[in-house]
Amino acid sequence: MPIALVILAAGKGTRMKSDLPKVLHPLAAAPLLAHALAAGAAADPERTIVVAGHGAEQVTAALADIDETAQVVVQEDQLGTGHAVAQAAPALEGFGGDVIVLYGDTPFIRPQTLRAMLEAREGGADVVVLGFEAADPGRYGRLILGRDGGLDGIVEAKDATPEQLAVTLCNSGVIAADAGLLMRLVAKIGNDNASGEYYLTDIVALARAAGHACAVVTCDEAETLGINSRAELAGAEAAFQARARAAALDNGATLIAPESVYFAHDTVIGRDVVIGPNVWFGPGVTVESGATINAFCHLEGCHVSRGAIIGPFARLRPGAELSEDVRVGNFVEVKNALVAEGAKINHLSYIGDAEIGEGANIGAGTITCNYDGVMKHRTEIGARAFIGSNTALVAPVRVGRDAMTGSGSVITKDVPDEALAVARADQINKEGLAVRLMTRLRAIKARKQKE
Repeated sequence: MPIALVILAAGKGTRMKSDLPKVLHPLAAAPLLAHALAAGAAADPERTIVVAGHGAEQVTAALADIDETAQVVVQEDQLGTGHAVAQAAPALEGFGGDVIVLYGDTPFIRPQTLRAMLEAREGGADVVVLGFEAADPGRYGRLILGRDGGLDGIVEAKDATPEQLAVTLCNSGVIAADAGLLMRLVAKIGNDNASGEYYLTDIVALARAAGHACAVVTCDEAETLGINSRAELAGAEAAFQARARAAALDNGATLIAPESVYFAHDTVIGRDVVIGPNVWFGPGVTVESGATINAFCHLEGCHVSRGAIIGPFARLRPGAELSEDVRVGNFVEVKNALVAEGAKINHLSYIGDAEIGEGANIGAGTITCNYDGVMKHRTEIGARAFIGSNTALVAPVRVGRDAMTGSGSVITKDVPDEALAVARADQINKEGLAVRLMTRLRAIKARKQKE
């Protein structure tokens, strides 16, 4: 059965107190909307429709980086969730499959939960609602089940009887239904309520009145967590990090101080990886088995291979590709560079737009001068080359295999294989000048103090 996703992302997010649309606030280094899209992607949707409203232009721009196949429709006036789904009708024209309605501010829905909802659809339910057992059901809509175990209706807390308020099975808002049926039901939703809005939850009563079967699939309450404020976003971040740390530990990694390690939504950590305190992983990081990331390292968009040792206090930026047994030490930054097996960059260096050969040794203070103010240029260092401390490599430039540079050199020309390059001013020794100079300076200082 073909699947379409409709993700509601039109809310103003007033409680966030931000110019940024709520669904674009980051969680684990990715917008909230990206998490909803990732969950839905597991259903292999043929169509993905995002209903935007507040900040629609920003949402559209962000989607280009998240899912360029997603289509944006705009809800000009925020008149409720039912009205929002109705805006997707033109984008669903001619679609003959099931629709899953998700929320852009609900990031923790699991793919297996959506699969369970689709299985319920295949089992004969015309409308499937995702519910959860709430520890404190207070403000949530209650799911009222019939004698046959099917869903009879959804009652909002403010409209519930004391008997209904005792129900702890609550509504998440996530729905799966046949596309044609969903759109017909949505078209019948009215706004005769205190808010004057069109509520998607009304489709259950409409469906039951028309003789359609409605069912509930349940999930853990934590999956349904919605984000409406900065405090809730912080709580969601804490929850994500706790799960990510637990998963890393369960998968065989060692975290010296787990509570201080920050993971991104897509961080991949292999077995027997050791991670020190206060390590930050941005998007797009893979660390292979047996690597070590020491304390206070900052990694994003990079690949660290087996046996590599990073840090402490190292920064790996996007495009850093570190092969097996590489050493990157303290206060080293690597960006858009391939570092071959066994190469060492141990101290106080910047390596950008470069290729470092197998077994090369990069001395302390080495800099690849890759930017001329307009364009970036590449530096190539051959296998087993030895780069002396405080060498400036002015790109584009190549240092050959088994070559050396003298400490303090400014290398502006290619260095042949096995050659030694020294590019610095000659040293001049002035006999006795140090004593005469210091005597003169002290005299000047004494005179100024008297004045």
